[in-house]
Amino acid sequence: MSADTPLVGILVGSESDRERMREAVEELEQRGVAHEFEVRSAHRTPDAVTEYARSARERGLRVLICGAGLAAALPGVVAAHTDLPVIGVPLRSSKSVLDGLDALLAIVQMPPGVPVATVGVDNARNAAVLAARILGS
Repeated sequence: MSADTPLVGILVGSESDRERMREAVEELEQRGVAHEFEVRSAHRTPDAVTEYARSARERGLRVLICGAGLAAALPGVVAAHTDLPVIGVPLRSSKSVLDGLDALLAIVQMPPGVPVATVGVDNARNAAVLAARILGS
C-alpha cells in the first residue's frame, strides 16, 4: 500500500453536501491523512453504497466518515456493511423541520451491533479529528 492510498473515506448522499463536509477534507489534508471523497446515496443508489462499504477495507480504507441530513440513513447503512469504524456527521437541511436534530437522532440511534460514532450537527471537522485519532491508536 503506497503512502498515497486513502485511509479515510468521506461519503455523502448528495453533491449538495460536499461544501458542508469541506472542513473534514481540510482537517485531513492539514494532518497529512490521505483520503477520498465520494457521493453515493443510501436512498437513490443503495447498491453503490453497499459496494463502497463492503470493499472499503480491501481498498485500504481504515475509517469512514458519512455526512447525512434529514433521515440520515447513510452512516447506518454503511456501518451495516463494514466492520470499519464509521463516523456520522449530521447535516442541517433547508428541508429539515428540526434544524439538523432529525439527522442527529437518526445517526446516533443505531440498533445494537451497528455502531456509528456521531459528532455534532454540521461538525465535519470533529469527524476528521476523530478519524485521525482512530488511525493513531
